Formats: sequence, C-alpha cells, structure tokens
Amino acid sequence: MRRYLTLIIASVLALLFATLPASAAPQPPDKHPVAVGTGGAVATVDPLATEAGLAILRSGGNAVDAAVAAAAVLGVTEPYSSGIGGGGFMVVYLADSGEVVTIDGREEAPSDPDFDEDVFLEDGVPIPFFPERITSGLAVGVPGTFATWVDALERYGTITIAQALQPGRVVAQSGFVVDETFAAQTEGNLGRFRVITSTAETFLVDGEVPEVGSVFRNHDLARTYKLLQREGLTGFYNGDLAEEIAAVVQNPPVVDDPPFQVRPGLMTVGDVEQYGVLHPNPTMVEYRGFEVFGMGPPSSGGITVGESLNIGENFPLDAVDDVTFQHHVLEATALAFADRNAYIGDDRPQYNYVPTTGLLSQAFAGERAALIDPLAAAAKPVAPGDPCEEDGSPLCVPDAAASAAMTGSSTTHLVTADKWGNMVSYTLTIETTGGSAITVPGRGFLLNNELTDFNSTGDGPNLPAPGKRPRSSMSPTIVLNDGAPFLAVGTPGGSTIITTVVEILQNRIDRGMTLPEAIAAPRATQRNTTTVGAEAAYRDLYEPGLAALGHNFSSRGEIGAATGLELLPDGRWLAAAEPVRREGGDAGVARDGG
Repeated sequence: MRRYLTLIIASVLALLFATLPASAAPQPPDKHPVAVGTGGAVATVDPLATEAGLAILRSGGNAVDAAVAAAAVLGVTEPYSSGIGGGGFMVVYLADSGEVVTIDGREEAPSDPDFDEDVFLEDGVPIPFFPERITSGLAVGVPGTFATWVDALERYGTITIAQALQPGRVVAQSGFVVDETFAAQTEGNLGRFRVITSTAETFLVDGEVPEVGSVFRNHDLARTYKLLQREGLTGFYNGDLAEEIAAVVQNPPVVDDPPFQVRPGLMTVGDVEQYGVLHPNPTMVEYRGFEVFGMGPPSSGGITVGESLNIGENFPLDAVDDVTFQHHVLEATALAFADRNAYIGDDRPQYNYVPTTGLLSQAFAGERAALIDPLAAAAKPVAPGDPCEEDGSPLCVPDAAASAAMTGSSTTHLVTADKWGNMVSYTLTIETTGGSAITVPGRGFLLNNELTDFNSTGDGPNLPAPGKRPRSSMSPTIVLNDGAPFLAVGTPGGSTIITTVVEILQNRIDRGMTLPEAIAAPRATQRNTTTVGAEAAYRDLYEPGLAALGHNFSSRGEIGAATGLELLPDGRWLAAAEPVRREGGDAGVARDGG
C-alpha cells in the first residue's frame, strides 16, 4: 500500500511537469487564491507545494502528511525562505481527541561556552548586521526542520518520511519555473551568494541570477532528499551530513579576497547529533467565544497574539467605525509588544521564566486596556506592564523595557486540513531572505541565520547563551469554535507576523469579513515603535483619521504572505491565500465543491 501511495504521489507531480511544445516558453502553474470543497484543503505560497499536499489527501493521507509533503516541496521552490537548513513551529488539531498539540523545531545555539551574550560583539561593538552578522557561521543554529517532519509523521501522520519527501524530490529533479519573486530574491542576495562558493554553484547560473521563465533544477537537493528517504532522521543528524553541516559552519567556503568578512561559527557535530524537537503546551485564549491556540516560547507569537486579542476584547470592536477599530488594534499590539520584549524568551529553566499565565490573563489584559485612550494614541514606545500578580509565580520578576532583536522576514506558512477534521498550521523559516547564504557543499540547501534573532546588546530574556533557542515571532494559529475546528491561519513576515495574524483574526471575527477578505485587507504594523509601518493601501484608507488621533506613519512594502483555511457551516473547507502579495499564493481542496 505504501509503495502504491508513493507511485500515486510521484505521478501526480509528474503531471505538473508535462513536456511543453518546443516553441512554447515554460510557464509556472496557475495560482488560485481561494478554493472551496470537501475532502480537506491546502494553502501555501506555491502551487507545486499545494498540489503535493492535495495529492497526499486524495491518496488517503491526513493533514499532517500533507503538511510535511507540502513543506518538502517549499524547501525546493522557496529555498530562500524555508528548507531543511532551517526550523519552525507546527500547531496541530487532532480531531479524534479534540487536542491541540505543538512541535517546536526551532534552531538551537551551539553548546560552546563562548556562545555567550557577547558573541555578536567585537571590541564591545556589535558586528554589522548586514552583510556580516547575517552571513556568518556564528549566525547558524542547529536546524530543526527535518526533525520536525519526522516527529510529526511518527506521532500524528500515516505515511513515512520517504513518501512525504517524494514530491519534493520530484520537483528538485524535474525543476520549477523561475518567477519574478525567485529572481528578485536571488538578485537581492547576489552580493552574498557570490562570496560563498557552494552557494554560487547551487543557486546562480554562471554567477548570475537565473532568468525568469527558465527552469531551475536542484539535483544536489534531490540527492539529499533521496538520502533522507533511505536513512530518515539519522541521515540528517548523524553521519556524513551532520559532519558536513558542522564543517561548513566552522569553515564557510569563501572566495579569495571577499568584499566582507565571513566569520566561522561554533557549531560542532555533537551539537547536530544532540538536537531534538520539543513539545511545549500550546497557548490558548478565549476570544469572543472562540478558542485561539498558538505557539508558546521560544516563539513569542502565541502569547503576543493572545494578549493583543485579550486587550481588544475589552472594546466593542464590532460596533465601532473603521478608524476607531484600527486605532484600538494598533494600540493593543503596541502594548503587547512592550510585554513581549520584556518577558518572552526561551522558557526552559536554565534560561528564563516566562510569565505566560500572567501575560495571557484577562485581568492583566484589562489593566493594559485601561491605558488605551479612544481619542488619542499613546506616545511610543510604551512601557511594559507587570503581569506577576496575575501570574502568581515567585519566579516572575517585573521587568523594565527590553529592546527587540532584529527579526528576519524570510519565512513561509502553510495550512492543511483533511476529511476527518484534523488541521495543521505550520510556519517554517531560514530567517532573512537567503538565510546565512551558506550552502552545504553538494547538498543543495542553505543554512539558516536564525541566531541573529538573539539580542546582540542590552538585557532581557533574549540574549545569546549556549544551547539556547532564540525568540521567534512565528505565530501558527488554530481557532476552535466550542471545541470544533473553525480556522487555521499564519503568515511570514518577521515580527510583523504577530500583527498580521491579529489583524486577520479581528477582521474575520470582529468585522465580519470572509477569510479571503481578511487576508487580502490592507495591513499596518505597530510593534511599540515610534511609527506605524503601513502598506500604501492602508495609508490611503486610514492615515488621515489615525493621524488626527496622533499616530505617525512610515511606508512599508507588502506585509506578510498569509494562508488560511476555514471549516464552513455546511462542512466544506474554504482555503485562502494572498491574491496579490508575493505574487499571490495558492489554495486548493481535495474535491471541488464551491
């Protein structure tokens, strides 16, 4: 049966690469931002990944199987945003038990004692963030993505890792059509990619950006997937590949006379071998009668999204005008971000105590909501609050304001659901676009630069330490309605992930938008900063009214690239992706019905 399923998956993917007439230019598959139907649903930023997940569902697999297969394809087609050189967080709703469970596949710092709070300083001064800090072995954390995939399948899936990797292997071998986004991301990294010889060999064509419309193949990654199909978890975290990962981190392959310094890292093969995913409890808040589940530390997403919603629940946001609604959303996320920066980091006992109970309590949210003036914006940055009384733990210590680390935006998000009602919300990343720019020679994948998510200076809960996992903003979210599946959503975007997820949820729940409308709506982001970063369409709609309340604005390009799904009252699934941002995403259902 398993061999039969593998053949079905391979044949479905092969259809996507049918040979075109010699006179025709290759074209990327069409994208569909909305789909409605039965049998399950998948939404990603890429149609090849979406179709891989749907092929699994149609062949009898479940939502977890589909999520891993789709993610493995994204590791090929979105190599600057995701892949086995990175990490991420998965939130899963299990229909049989009604539980929401999580997998923490966040990258981890090396165990070397020299990886301390001064690791990104030289002579007391921070190493320049771009290009030197992000393009270095020091920035690379032990990857957790492949361990996440294996763990998810073994715990909650129905297929093997070999089967789940097959669609990605087919795409890596057959190739995909280079679009404007892939070319632009390569162009933006050209200066870094040319410095790392293994990366230039893998992702450039004669030292240049692959042409839009050309077919890009990654035979090295296809061979790596084949190795992992055969050897599973040990193929990545033990043996030759583990040694090669540690070796390239310690000695990045750099051209002669590089234009900037590429520093070696401290990761050892022992660090790779000892890596393991974690299973923290999900965060949960009740919002307008819905149960909103998210990811706990070291992600700040679940707590900060939850606190923002709790603050918002103190106001009748369904009954106010649009400017007042936006004002309250911006003020709530600013307050929640102040608390995020002060209290959230890796919450394992050797690192920090995070007062999750206090931060997510309704009483604390009421205290923070009382600071919102409905007629005037507070001066930013605002100070953090004191959740310790509500938290009730003697380990909770009131904190002063802490600075926020730079958070990369090169991330991708996918959602899946199946005919049984299981749902997956999964965000994975390699940090900044192109990650560390260091490709493991002959293996076809980039390594992350996730350790730049640590604060390089100051104090607070997110300073570097041996074996620590840096704070993240990833916010894979699942929403239940009286214990039944309702919604799954998430997005890339660095620390704007949190504000985007809040906006989507409140647009859907408070403003009565459909999920596609909530995803497509113009966005802004207020992360306790002096200005509100906003897309042009948002500024056109709301800036005059919000400026009159004291909000200051700065322009941003596209914010996020969300995907989501919803179980409709009639039992059909609605899958939704961006219609425009990042050239649009792709949504599909196992069987059409809308």
